Amino acid sequence: MAGNELKQKNTWKWSKETYTKQAERYKPKKPVAYNCLKAFAVGGLICAFGQAITNFYIYFFGFTEQNAGNPTVATLIFLAVLLTGFGVYDNVGQFAGAGSAVPVTGFANSVASAAIEHRSEGLVLGVGGNMFKLAGSVIVFGVVAAFFIALVKKLWMLMF
Repeated sequence: MAGNELKQKNTWKWSKETYTKQAERYKPKKPVAYNCLKAFAVGGLICAFGQAITNFYIYFFGFTEQNAGNPTVATLIFLAVLLTGFGVYDNVGQFAGAGSAVPVTGFANSVASAAIEHRSEGLVLGVGGNMFKLAGSVIVFGVVAAFFIALVKKLWMLMF
């Protein structure tokens, strides 16, 4: 009986390739088209809401199209942080995926989530330090990219 059990155990040894092929057979297929549609719809709704806010500032406060963008972005950031604090934006992100992460509201959500998650460590080291781990790299990249683009533009104008 012991030899028979040993023989049965050895028959179940699979190579990595065999296991991967078997696992792929039973793995559920991802609804890529549906996920893309959800991301597109939610991202579009966020952008349409931003356009509505811009129109509100233009109509009621006399902003021009050129300078209505700043208060619109500030309003969207405020609303995203507020919804993150209430736990609503996480549900939107879970549903929409990249559709909620790409606009400026997704960045505000990321920064606010890091601040909320580490608030027990204190205001300076917890909230401030961890909040700017993500924001710092994005800001540095933006500043460096803007510098190099301005440098290329200036060199281009000098040459032509």
